[in-house]
Amino acid sequence: MTYHSGRHFLQIPGPTNVPDRVLRAIDAPTIDHRGPDFARLGAEVLEGLKPVFGTRGPVVIYPASGTGAWEAALVNTLSAGDRVLMFETGQFATLWKQLAERLGLEVELLPGDWRSGVDVAQVEARLAEDREGAIKAVCAVHNETSTGVTSDIPGLRRAMDRADHGALLLVDTISSLGSIEYRHDDWGVDVTVAGSQKGLMLPPGLSFNAVSEKALAASKQAGLPRSYWRWDEMLGPNARGFFPYTPATNLLYGLREALAMLQEEGLEQVFARHARHGEATRRAVQAWGLEVLCRNPAEHSNSLTAVLMPEGQSADALRQTILERFDMSLGAGLGRLADKVFRIGHLGDFNDLTLAGTLSGVEMGLGLAGVPHQRGGVQAALGHLAETSGT
Repeated sequence: MTYHSGRHFLQIPGPTNVPDRVLRAIDAPTIDHRGPDFARLGAEVLEGLKPVFGTRGPVVIYPASGTGAWEAALVNTLSAGDRVLMFETGQFATLWKQLAERLGLEVELLPGDWRSGVDVAQVEARLAEDREGAIKAVCAVHNETSTGVTSDIPGLRRAMDRADHGALLLVDTISSLGSIEYRHDDWGVDVTVAGSQKGLMLPPGLSFNAVSEKALAASKQAGLPRSYWRWDEMLGPNARGFFPYTPATNLLYGLREALAMLQEEGLEQVFARHARHGEATRRAVQAWGLEVLCRNPAEHSNSLTAVLMPEGQSADALRQTILERFDMSLGAGLGRLADKVFRIGHLGDFNDLTLAGTLSGVEMGLGLAGVPHQRGGVQAALGHLAETSGT
C-alpha cells in the first residue's frame, strides 16, 4: 500500500469530511442512555435540529441510513395499495420508488431525463385530473445527489395547492439539508427525510424525519406494517429526551457539536457559502470546456456538481487517475450515468481553499488522463471567489 502525505481529499457528495470538532466530540465515553446526562443530550439535539429543518414540529432521529428514513416516511403515513406520485429525477429518486413498490404501494412515476428537476406544471395537471383523490402522497427529492439538480419544492407545494389536492408531500433532503435553504413548515412539507453524513458533517449512521401535524394525523390511520420505524413509539420517550431503544450515543455527541457549528456560522451564511462554492465550481467547468449535467441554471445544486465527460472519455478512468496521483476521491456516475459523469462534492465542512485544492486536482487530472479540455478552470473559480469574498 502506498503512503500519501497530507489528508485524503474526500470530495464525493457524501459522506463528507467530518470536522475535527465533531470527531473530538464523538471521541468521548459512552454514557447511560437511561440516565439524566443522556436526557439532557437527547433534549438538546432534538430541539436543536428544528431550526435546521425550518420547523417547529417534531424531528425523529433513527440509528439508520437515509434509506431507513425513506421507509419511515412511507410506512408511517400510507397503507398497502395507496397510490404515490414520484418523479424520475435521478438514481436516488429511482431507488425511493423501488422501496415504495416493495412496501406494496402503487407508484405512479412521472418520467424525466436525469438532467432536470420536478416539472411542477406537470404535477399540477396530474393532480387536477385526480378528482377522486386516489393519489395519497407526492414524493420528491429536493437535491438529487446523482445529478446535481435541485427541484423547486415551494413551487411543488403551490402546484399542489392550486390543484386543491389533499395528498401528503414527502421530501428527501439528504444532500441539501444544512447546505441549501430549506423550510419544512413554510413550504408546507409533511415529512422531510434527511441523513447525518452530508450537510450535517457527521459520519453515516443517523437519519431523520421532520413531521407535520397532517402527517402525524395520517399516521393514526396508516396501515403499512411498522415497528422499528413507528413515530409514536419514538415521540413518547423523546418528550423526556430518551429513545425507545438503544440510541447511537456517540453520534449524538457529534450531532450536538455539528448543530453548534451551524448555529455559530449562521444558517444564512452557510447557505451563502455553499452558493459561492457551487457557482465557482460551475465557472471552472465552463472554463474547462466541459458541460454541467444540470440543464437549467435555476436548478443548479449548491452542494455538488455533476460534470459530463466528452464523448468517448471514461469518467471512471479520470477518477482513478485523480485518486492515484492526488489522493482525492470524486463521486462516480450512478445508474444510467455510470462512467459518463464525475461528481464534485462541495458541501459540509468546506471552505475556499478546500475548493481551490479540489478543482486543482480535477484540472491536473484532466490533463494526466488525456481528457480534452482547456486550462483555466481553477483561475475562473478563484476569480469568482475573490470577487465575492466577504459576501
